[in-house]
Amino acid sequence: MPLLNSVISWFNIKRIYQIQLYREHPIEIQNESLFSLLNSAKRTEWGKNHSFSEISSIKEFQQAVPLQTYNDVKPYINRLREGEKDLLWPGEVKWFAKSSGTTSDKSKFIPVTKDALEDCHLLGPRDVFALYIRNYPETKVLFGKTLILGGSHRINNLSNNSYYGDLSAILIENVPFWTDFIRIPPAEIALIEEFEEKIEKIIETTLDQNVTSFAGVPSWYLVLMKRVLEKTGKNNILEVWPNLEVFSHGGVNFEPYREQYKKLIPSENMHYMETYNASEGFFGIQDNPHRDDMLLMLDYGVFYEFIPMKDWGKENPRVLPLEEVELNENYAMVISTNAGLWRYIIGDTVKFTCKYPFKFKITGRTKHFINAFGEEVIIDNAENALKIACNHTGAIVNEYTAGPVFMDDNQKGAHQWIIEFEKEPDELEHFINVLDNSLQTLNSDYEAKRHKNMTLERLHLNVAPPGTFYRWMKNRGKVGGQNKIPRLSNDRRYLDGLLKLIQK
Repeated sequence: MPLLNSVISWFNIKRIYQIQLYREHPIEIQNESLFSLLNSAKRTEWGKNHSFSEISSIKEFQQAVPLQTYNDVKPYINRLREGEKDLLWPGEVKWFAKSSGTTSDKSKFIPVTKDALEDCHLLGPRDVFALYIRNYPETKVLFGKTLILGGSHRINNLSNNSYYGDLSAILIENVPFWTDFIRIPPAEIALIEEFEEKIEKIIETTLDQNVTSFAGVPSWYLVLMKRVLEKTGKNNILEVWPNLEVFSHGGVNFEPYREQYKKLIPSENMHYMETYNASEGFFGIQDNPHRDDMLLMLDYGVFYEFIPMKDWGKENPRVLPLEEVELNENYAMVISTNAGLWRYIIGDTVKFTCKYPFKFKITGRTKHFINAFGEEVIIDNAENALKIACNHTGAIVNEYTAGPVFMDDNQKGAHQWIIEFEKEPDELEHFINVLDNSLQTLNSDYEAKRHKNMTLERLHLNVAPPGTFYRWMKNRGKVGGQNKIPRLSNDRRYLDGLLKLIQK
């Protein structure tokens, strides 16, 4: 272990220097990334079809390659899953990250190439530790183990040579051998497909371990921690793992869970680092513990572009390279990567909080919003309004989702929220009023629609019993791993499914 720690420390020092370079020279490094990608892929079928060898500028690249959605690239991905080579990226693709689907498909299968694994997905977690150790040089995180709560994978039925599963499972299968010394549980437990069985096995094998860090999705760690306390009879997690000091989290906004984590891990020395790690790539790390934004990671084999959300839905929207973005504007992110995704609309929206270095926050999804009445409420609005309502009423929210109540002869339009509280507000009516008023303050379109109840009346709220969202996700086969509870929807499919469960 001392030798391993020395090697890791050397790597960390080297990486901090490299990261500092692209903090200072982001545009140059992004340009290098693009032409390195084009050069690598110029002999692939996609590269030949789009004349990669003739492209000499970002503008020419944008003219040669149209914006892509999953449905656009799906025929290539299907061929890759059948074992064809050199289509989107050189060589054969062995791994596909399974993620939530599109309107026409239950699931998406995102290619994860060898280069994407080594230079993006596996480099990101190492940089998390490098930045954490830089911020906290007295840390003892490397003297313990990281508890990973991952997904599972199966053999792809289309080809015996390719595999699919949660991204977390793919990473577990492909990490270097030496990580076995610093992570738990072992792969055979981490890859158990049944989530509840996995939780029990993790508890059986980790209670006596020196766990110093967590890494994963906040909602699923809550399930694990509560079960650990149930099983051990302890009052908080530090009585089980006293040296726990950092949680590297991503996948969902951490803010709704923060108060629960403070309660379960009652220490001022517990640190939280946000990451932006998707099936399509690893894009951001919270590098400064005193700020709530993330550093855009620029040397992972990803070239970034951004569509202003003001232009979203237009036939030919503006698409901006990194150097042209403005602060505090909402953008849909477009990526070209060493996984063979070209000008791919990932579906997430971000806003920049800083330039040189480029720092950002995730604001939501291009499809996860409520705009049934022209109000354009995004997840960022919802999360901030919930935070204000909780602060004013002492409530703690466990999970939530929201969608529209459509107008009919006897009903004005409204937003309906289903909230599962960890701690209910003292006065529910006051909570509803604060939440509704906060949404109006944060979103002028919602405020205009709420004016004098002309278009929208005050939001409706249903309180879900404890465990409702977990049961709902389990019924849908979406427990654990990269699965996320949908926060906002422009229709009622999630609301109606949850309401049926509540009313049983």
